[in-house]
Amino acid sequence: MALTGNWSYPTNMRFGAGRIAEIGEACRAAGIAKPLLVTDRGLKSMHITAKTLDLMEAAGLGRAIFAEVDPNPSDANVEEGLKFYRDGGFDGVIAFGGGSGLDLAKTLAFMAGQTRPVWDFEDIGDWWTRADPDGIHPIVAVPTTAGTGSEVGRASVITNSATHEKKIIFHPKMLPAIVICDPELTVGMPKHITAGTGLDAFAHCVEAYSSPQYHPMSQGIALEGMRLVKDYLPRAYADGTDIEARANMMSAAAMGATAFQKGLGAIHALSHPIGAHHHTHHGTTNAVCMPAVLQFNAPAIRDRFGPAAAYLGIEGGFDGFCAFVDQLNDSLGIPRTLTDLGVIDPDLDTLVDAALRDPSTGGNPIEMTPENTRKLFEACL
Repeated sequence: MALTGNWSYPTNMRFGAGRIAEIGEACRAAGIAKPLLVTDRGLKSMHITAKTLDLMEAAGLGRAIFAEVDPNPSDANVEEGLKFYRDGGFDGVIAFGGGSGLDLAKTLAFMAGQTRPVWDFEDIGDWWTRADPDGIHPIVAVPTTAGTGSEVGRASVITNSATHEKKIIFHPKMLPAIVICDPELTVGMPKHITAGTGLDAFAHCVEAYSSPQYHPMSQGIALEGMRLVKDYLPRAYADGTDIEARANMMSAAAMGATAFQKGLGAIHALSHPIGAHHHTHHGTTNAVCMPAVLQFNAPAIRDRFGPAAAYLGIEGGFDGFCAFVDQLNDSLGIPRTLTDLGVIDPDLDTLVDAALRDPSTGGNPIEMTPENTRKLFEACL
């Protein structure tokens, strides 16, 4: 079976090895004549970025790039990027990279024509309706990792540098117009990034599958996404040039982000404040928190994961699934605890308060309270 295709769910996606060559045509199709490629500092000097800039230039699109993006993109990055974007007279973005680059790029395109501050568009109620839709510029997304799935998302996670809180900025038009998923772009990922991003995709699928909300389509996507991670993440980790494994992990990443329309939960509610305050890698933090959260949610999800485990070829129902998660983490070099990840002397009062205010909290199958959330953090530490 050829791992290539053109899909229209949840947006227009051009999937397959070598399809970065279509970047010029994709920009034209999205209505972009003068794009700004937005990525993170680590990718700025890499071959895949230079190749993409060459393709842009050959297509008459210039080779403008902005790479001042922190691992957890902040409002300061947004402010600096918006000045660069507006001063340059760009009319769209190429969101290029992992979650941080994609999230900042999407925010720049969203904010390009807005007059209100970014925090006025936090994912609360109908705040998104405050935005001027005509001021939102088009986006072509090109993921270079297989985890966050931000390329198929309608939101970005931006850190408030004053309060050290991760905020979700949402608008339906933040969904990229076109996505190029080229697994060849992920071949050079280091092992620890392959592991962390892959387990981020897995966490998205696990939490979507666990959510009590009714969304059968997302439920099915989450289940198959878990299978792809189970089957292909160990292969991608063992051999970074395994293009079949890389392709299936890119699919799993997009599936996880599509599935979590159904909801996220305690894994992300804990991970967001930890990342904001201690600057840990998001996907790796999710992986560290996952075993404790599974046990926390066990009374509500045990029966649901019996059939899931059987579908995944895991014996022992829910307990077997939990054992598999522990084994997978260990095989990918994931720290056992947040302390091992570098979270030293955490302010638990601050973390608990932030977790309970995180939008992910509402999707957890067990109600999170100050008492049980503190115990959950302690279990992860």
